[in-house]
Amino acid sequence: MPVFNSSSAFRVVRISALLASVVFAGSLAAQSREELVAERLKPIGEVCLAGEACAAAGLAAPAAAGAGEFSVEATYTASCSMCHASGMAGAPRTDDAAAWAARLAEKGIEGLVANAINGVNAMPARGMCMTCSDENIAALVEYITTQAQ
Repeated sequence: MPVFNSSSAFRVVRISALLASVVFAGSLAAQSREELVAERLKPIGEVCLAGEACAAAGLAAPAAAGAGEFSVEATYTASCSMCHASGMAGAPRTDDAAAWAARLAEKGIEGLVANAINGVNAMPARGMCMTCSDENIAALVEYITTQAQ
């Protein structure tokens, strides 16, 4: 028959306290895990149809954001410079006067604008500016070709 002394009683209390804390921590971990899963599964947006209350509020912001004035420099930096500043994928560098002079002599500014609108070689149609109008693309081509001179 086992003999219990104060040392063994202390061990029993410690083990009981340890088990209780493990069970409590496990329930907290489970709760936070459930919260993490719920956070990952929550919708990233919502769809509003015309005529619904949420649609009126949602349509005003994009219209205001797109109403800004076109900036050649800002658009070049955002859409063109990745390839034309580095020569990525064979793109003529913006600062390469000889490359642009040869292209202008061969195709003219209209040909370069047509290439920019329709895409050429590794450059997709409209480059990386999907919101640019044909006039914006022409302004960007003019900007790029004059930077090297």
